[in-house]
Amino acid sequence: MLFDKYRYVVVAGPIGAGKTSLARLLAERFQAELMLENADANPFLARFYQDAARYALSTQLFFLFQRASQVQDLKQMELFGRATVADFMLDKDQLFAQLNLSDEEYRLYQQIYSHLKTQTPTPDLMIYLQVAPEVLADRVRGRGVEYEAPVTLDYLTRVADSYSRYFYHYDASPLLIVNSEHLNFVDQPQALDLLIERIGQMRGGREYFNYAA
Repeated sequence: MLFDKYRYVVVAGPIGAGKTSLARLLAERFQAELMLENADANPFLARFYQDAARYALSTQLFFLFQRASQVQDLKQMELFGRATVADFMLDKDQLFAQLNLSDEEYRLYQQIYSHLKTQTPTPDLMIYLQVAPEVLADRVRGRGVEYEAPVTLDYLTRVADSYSRYFYHYDASPLLIVNSEHLNFVDQPQALDLLIERIGQMRGGREYFNYAA
């Protein structure tokens, strides 16, 4: 069974990549614990999209403490033998901090991040959903979240590039890179079956999944 091998699975990728949908499907299929980030709980996020320079640090620190607390809770879950699928990675916080904070703010942020990082577990499997910025922009517009309306293609391009650079060097756990530009796992159950089969065949390191309908 998949989660006998991978107890802590993270689905990662930029805004609009489809992380939450895939995480939900995997958790449902294998009756695993589902751990979702809660962007709506961040009181600074909407203001950040309106005035990034002013609200970047408060937005980022709120997310950092929120996500670190969630991931630290995994240690308690492990005592009861529950596997977990998450739709975020803690390192996501650092990617956005590098994009959005000034040099002085980032130095402060990094001190806090470094302390919290040592207290959190490493995923057993990382699934990276890779999507072109133009597709991300269409998806973000299509889901109609009010506070995301100011998000530009330029910003999504920088976010996507940041993820690409991060995963180019990633080696902390087995990594499956999924080209999900034309994938909707909710409406394509065969694609989900093939993805799960591909995960089961992994031997570690970096591997790829491409699906042609």
